[in-house]
Amino acid sequence: MGSRGWAALRRARRGGCASAKSLPRPDARLCAASVAAAGLARPLAFQARAAQPAAGGQRTRSHAWAASSGAPAVATHGSRGSRPSAGCRAAPVALGAAASVALCRRLAATRARQSARSLVAVAASPDGSSAAGAPAELQAFIDRINEGYERVHRSFEEQFWGTKMALSSEEFSFEALASTKGAMEKFLSEKDKLQETRRWLQSDVPDEEQRKTLRMFERTFGCYIMESEDAKTLREEAIKIEGSLESKRNQMRLGAEVPGKGFVELSSVGLRMRMRTDPDEAARKACFEGMQAIGPFVCENGFVELVKMRNQMAKALGYADFYDYKVTQAEGFGKDRLFEILDTLEQGTREQLERAKSHLVEEKGEEALKPWNTGYMLAGDVTKKLDPYFPFEKALDRWARSYAAMGIEYRGATMTLDLLDRKGKYSNGFCHWPQPPWQKPDGSWQPAAANFTSLADPKQVGSGHTALTTLMHEAGHAAHMANVVQPSPLFAQERAPMSVAYAENQSMFLDSLVGDAAWRGRYARDREGRAVPWELLEEDLRSRHPYAVFTLRRMISVPYFEKALYELPEEEVTAERILQLADEIEHRVGGGPSALPLTAVPHILSDEASCYYHGYVLAEMAVHQTRAFFLERDGHIVDNPSVGPTLAEAFWRPGNSAVFLDLVKSLTDKPLTGDAWVKELEKPMEEVLRDEQKEYEAAVAAGAAVQEELDLGMRVRIIDGDTIIADSKSEGSFVAAASKFEAHVRQLVEA
Repeated sequence: MGSRGWAALRRARRGGCASAKSLPRPDARLCAASVAAAGLARPLAFQARAAQPAAGGQRTRSHAWAASSGAPAVATHGSRGSRPSAGCRAAPVALGAAASVALCRRLAATRARQSARSLVAVAASPDGSSAAGAPAELQAFIDRINEGYERVHRSFEEQFWGTKMALSSEEFSFEALASTKGAMEKFLSEKDKLQETRRWLQSDVPDEEQRKTLRMFERTFGCYIMESEDAKTLREEAIKIEGSLESKRNQMRLGAEVPGKGFVELSSVGLRMRMRTDPDEAARKACFEGMQAIGPFVCENGFVELVKMRNQMAKALGYADFYDYKVTQAEGFGKDRLFEILDTLEQGTREQLERAKSHLVEEKGEEALKPWNTGYMLAGDVTKKLDPYFPFEKALDRWARSYAAMGIEYRGATMTLDLLDRKGKYSNGFCHWPQPPWQKPDGSWQPAAANFTSLADPKQVGSGHTALTTLMHEAGHAAHMANVVQPSPLFAQERAPMSVAYAENQSMFLDSLVGDAAWRGRYARDREGRAVPWELLEEDLRSRHPYAVFTLRRMISVPYFEKALYELPEEEVTAERILQLADEIEHRVGGGPSALPLTAVPHILSDEASCYYHGYVLAEMAVHQTRAFFLERDGHIVDNPSVGPTLAEAFWRPGNSAVFLDLVKSLTDKPLTGDAWVKELEKPMEEVLRDEQKEYEAAVAAGAAVQEELDLGMRVRIIDGDTIIADSKSEGSFVAAASKFEAHVRQLVEA
């Protein structure tokens, strides 16, 4: 044997055999023989024998796995496949018969043992069982996580809905809410689930779909597992405080001491609506004072302790504070990076804010800057004039027709809508999913179930516009989640690791259409079907556009407040300091006191929504960028049948499997910036009017694209607390259910 042949033999002995093509022919046969005997490149005949039952009459687990997966089988004791292969018997051509056979068998035995250890280490399941059952055990693990999460998620969401809607059933309680939330978080925070997930990811067992699901498990569990026992205890205490605080807040006697009428009980939404529409300044001021009462109330009933507890928990986990913890979990980047982005908006719109304030004073007088006057002086008269063109009872029908015309559908989802305001009901609109959608392993589809709510009073001026905007917004959330098509419910749950901005972008994009002349020309019609006149839309645009920067500044005020709140030294976290801090941020960032005081923003109380509001800001940036994309690509958005399919494929289908910033860039072909938003704010008034009038005239001429029956691919239930108003399943169609809701509202108004 030449030197190259001996080198090849040494490589074979070490297990580092070169390919047969690189060796002299006789040595190549030796290398092939040793590899074949080790089970790494078996002749076809041997693989066929390996799949047969072992001597005991049962197929060995390793053989069964090899037969099903196509992987090379490892010979086991008692198997007829354990004999040396034909390739090994060919080796004497190169060596003497006895020496070559002995050497070949020694090499074969060594390589077989090494190969067996290697294959078992790679392919066996994490619990140490052999490779044969690994694929089935992996799928069983995935199924166990999916079904277990689905169960605890549903239990919590049922309690969330029942308590927030103040339903009368005894099965709903804040104690049960805290308990089911704890059970859900316990499920997500058990370390053994994350450890097993990672062991499977390190193996060669998962196929591509399973590996994607495991990566989703890893991301999700990583958001909830707390290494610190102290942090777990603090978390549990925070949940209890939050539950007690929310219960007290729901029972708070809220309203206004209206001159000449005494105390009028109103929700926070009702107070704000009255500030925008009541011609009596004294009544508006009373409503503002009613809103101001919320801050001291929550601070005296647990919010101070809740802030401290949240911060202690976050710091026990190694985060700078609770805000840093929340944004890192949800967005994948820290608080510092977030405020680098927000600072560009805050600094870039300071001059616009001052110009808008000066313009308001010049146009309306100094009194217009008072928080109870600003909204009314900007839109009070216009809101009243627009009211007939947004009849509350028509809101459901017009939302559905608008969505249908854009090609939006819900893939068999069930939606429960609780739209009317009432005492004890949670004071903010929201959409939650008691049933996340997902594609099951057998290929069957689990549709979503969504619950969403608003707080509308049909008798109040402006309620129809508010209800319609809320429907467009919350139904956008529902459309998003209903169209997540992934192999686990964890891809379609709205908590971490779902990006807040991702969750809000979809709904905010769709509710933005209600302000467009192209939408209003089609859908803003009075009860006789007459379109809103252009002169009224022009008046509305002149009242809104120069002051649109106010909205931006109010939005960014909330994250700046919560950032400052959780950065307070613990000894400074007092009721007095929190209220003072809110005032400071309102003046510095918002430009002055707000009709919605920062301490009255409901998001700051709830664990899910606290340190969340920045998501609205990032989402609004994406809204303007997405609008610009559609207008550039298609020329229009309203009644554009390609909007729904485009959003479904680019934004909705991936769910939590993709990063929000990447999704925005993949759709718009640009990184997320505030450029489109700022450009819109800076657009000259006359240019805005010219463009909007052109869109309006075309819209009035066209009318709504969907005129008759419609199908959004869903069942809709309309309720008022415990009362079922209408159900499209029992009524036979969505249109029939909407008509029944319309009749119900008319009765309320006439009563």
